[in-house]
Amino acid sequence: MTASLLGVGLYVDAANIQINGGFGMQYDVLRRFACRGHAEPVRLNAYMIYDAERAARDRQYANGTSNFFASVREYGFKVNVKNYRWYRDDEGNAYAKANSDLDMAVDALLQSRNLGRVVLATGDGDFVQVVRALQNQGCRVEVLAFDNVSQALRREADVFVSGYTVPDLLPPRGGEAGVAWGQSGSRVRGICYHYKPDGFGFMRFLTTISDQLWITDTRDPQSPYASAFFRDSDLPGGVRPGDLPSHNRIFEFDVVASTVKEGGLQAANIRQISAQGTRLENGDEGDA
Repeated sequence: MTASLLGVGLYVDAANIQINGGFGMQYDVLRRFACRGHAEPVRLNAYMIYDAERAARDRQYANGTSNFFASVREYGFKVNVKNYRWYRDDEGNAYAKANSDLDMAVDALLQSRNLGRVVLATGDGDFVQVVRALQNQGCRVEVLAFDNVSQALRREADVFVSGYTVPDLLPPRGGEAGVAWGQSGSRVRGICYHYKPDGFGFMRFLTTISDQLWITDTRDPQSPYASAFFRDSDLPGGVRPGDLPSHNRIFEFDVVASTVKEGGLQAANIRQISAQGTRLENGDEGDA
């Protein structure tokens, strides 16, 4: 196989990801996801923001940020750091600005000749034209983000993946200790892909990072997905049966043994955490 088929470029808009639900994202898992199917990581670029003025007066921030950058580098990423620039408005109030969008866009386009797959970790709609340009270069473009995702960006990408649903990319809180994502006793995230007016439905979730994301039929032995049964009474407040099924609503739930089918799985303690790219805070189930 040639590099054009296997070469992967991963470009992470770290500031956009962090402020839109992805704080705590695991960069080693992100690399594994981008390079699934034994693809070759040709470029791994992370674009970070650094506040030098704060670092000068806040040792904890300086040390923590330095350690974070170092850990990302250990996973094979080139860390591109841009400093905040401080300005004053007409009333004399200080404010900071920093934007790596242009750097990220230029790098992705210049490096695309050696890439077959480009993964953009961002929800910023400014990258729509970048996606089109990369596709015109022959790249397959995937977008991964959490909340506040541009609908135009989602539509333009060849594949959009909610970071919430990638196993262990943003580990959920809860579940039994030592139980792997997707196993009975774990806590996972997924979508409601099937709902019956009779009062029950099914959640679908990824069980492993796989190159077969398109095999969504959980009955197919090659599918990386599993399904879990639920009843209306298991749904969190604010989610109406008429809202389901939905690919835009992300649910977090415990995976337990089914009470209706031997050997099956059931979703318990269901919580909606995102709807149409908008993050939901604790106790706010929202309305999408």
